[in-house]
Amino acid sequence: MNIYAIKAIYKFEMARAWRTLMQSIASPVLSTSLYFIVFGSAIGSRMANVDGVSYGAFIVPGLIMLSILTESISNASFGIYFPKYTGTIYELLSAPISAFETVIGYVGAAASKSMILGAIILVTARLFVDFSIAHPVWMVAFLILTSITFSLFGFIIGIWADSFQKLQVVPLMIVTPLAFLGGSFYSINMLPPFWQTIALFNPVVYLVSGFRWSFYGVADVGVGLSLSMTLLFMLLCLAAVWWIFRTGWKIKT
Repeated sequence: MNIYAIKAIYKFEMARAWRTLMQSIASPVLSTSLYFIVFGSAIGSRMANVDGVSYGAFIVPGLIMLSILTESISNASFGIYFPKYTGTIYELLSAPISAFETVIGYVGAAASKSMILGAIILVTARLFVDFSIAHPVWMVAFLILTSITFSLFGFIIGIWADSFQKLQVVPLMIVTPLAFLGGSFYSINMLPPFWQTIALFNPVVYLVSGFRWSFYGVADVGVGLSLSMTLLFMLLCLAAVWWIFRTGWKIKT
């Protein structure tokens, strides 16, 4: 394995994050803090507990997950799209580095940035609401799995997109609505039975539910099912990435 090539890609992508610190870290943290102020403090103080948890604390896992989903996709998609846009991807393809090593470099950097962001938001949330973490090991596991999975998904979007407009279509039109409708701000058990069934077709429900279980021990769906669905989506993304490099789709053509 070409460790030097992986480190070069990883360091370059991480350095880009530090150069754009306001956009990569400060902006998502500020946006999430506003959610905590509005929903957690202003509205949450007037709402009843949800599954025995105060509303302000209840939305903490959902808001962290919402930030991780959007940032993982954004970082990974832009990371691979920019070499395509500038034409430097051909230098990467001709270099002595395999597709597997390329994916590790780009996806690893995007996932690392998402995990750092998630940790910062977790600390920031403590300034606004009081919460506990019942299963810290599982919390970290879900954080890592989600960051890697959606960084892979973002990598695929970056390969597919051939313009900056397309780069934003999937996150804005699909992922963000699914995240808001995936139980980030509420429990799907609060919905009528018909809409509960519809919600189960939303993959984000399983991510948020599993992550919230690691905090409070309560979940909309079983934690085993949440973990299985996350791993399944990761495997699908890995299969798509393997097919892309095998066929050269949108890379060599």
